[in-house]
Amino acid sequence: MAELKYAFYTGCSAKGVAPELYNSTKIVSEKLGMELIELEAATCCGAGAVQEKDEFLALTINARNLALAEELGLDLLTICNTCTLMLRETKFKLDNDPELKDAVNEVLKEAGLEYKGTSEVTHFLWEVIDGVGLDRLKEMVVRPLKEFNIAPFYGCHIIRPPYLIGYEDPDNPKSIEMIIEAVGGNPVDHTARLACCGFHSFWSAEDKVTLKLTAMDAQSAKEEKADFMVTPCPLCHTQLDAMQEEAEERIGVNIGMPVLHLPQMIGLAIGLKPKELGLEKHVISTKDIIQKVA
Repeated sequence: MAELKYAFYTGCSAKGVAPELYNSTKIVSEKLGMELIELEAATCCGAGAVQEKDEFLALTINARNLALAEELGLDLLTICNTCTLMLRETKFKLDNDPELKDAVNEVLKEAGLEYKGTSEVTHFLWEVIDGVGLDRLKEMVVRPLKEFNIAPFYGCHIIRPPYLIGYEDPDNPKSIEMIIEAVGGNPVDHTARLACCGFHSFWSAEDKVTLKLTAMDAQSAKEEKADFMVTPCPLCHTQLDAMQEEAEERIGVNIGMPVLHLPQMIGLAIGLKPKELGLEKHVISTKDIIQKVA
């Protein structure tokens, strides 16, 4: 297997509201043979807050993040769908607009940095498939998740817009299902697998509408007899896990659908303990999952 070494961009959520994602990513990556060099000087990607106020500033922030990866001579790996989109959008715009790239580099020069466009932006989900490889992952499984029906939840920014993401068919992606099968689980097809979780509209739209969307997503998995959902995005996880009880209350339904981060699911299958992966830290109880894998 080729050397799997990446500049690791954690984003904000994995060190803020979802530290279990940060910790499980690091321990699972090590087990899978992925070396993550954390970009400790990197900053927030600025999605929403900065982007909406000052697009040039958002581009400059992300060009700086990319330049930090370029200094290491490594591709940049993210664990957040929205960070992936922001960074890939920055790269696309700067690589296709020399004048904009020069303007951004004038600012970066003050910090002794230069964006060159030499590092690619990838996601943990994709590197498990293309870097580690599904065959290698299958070989590492010591505790197949065969008794679990698992509902994939992609989230918006890992598949759209296709001209920026382009990893797979945005209308019928299969990457999460492929990993579920590789770890011995049973993928559940449900109507909300490609839906929006509502995270980015929670503070700007009518919250009852957003919570209804969140409830519908979790209910979709429950209706198909899923034991839990799995997502590659901490923002989707925050909305579906942390906001699910409020969504239940607002909409008047009882769902109780656990939501796992992608590396947590992989970690269970390759023999890591639920506590190592932070399963006890979720808002929606993962007790039934923990009991089954104990």
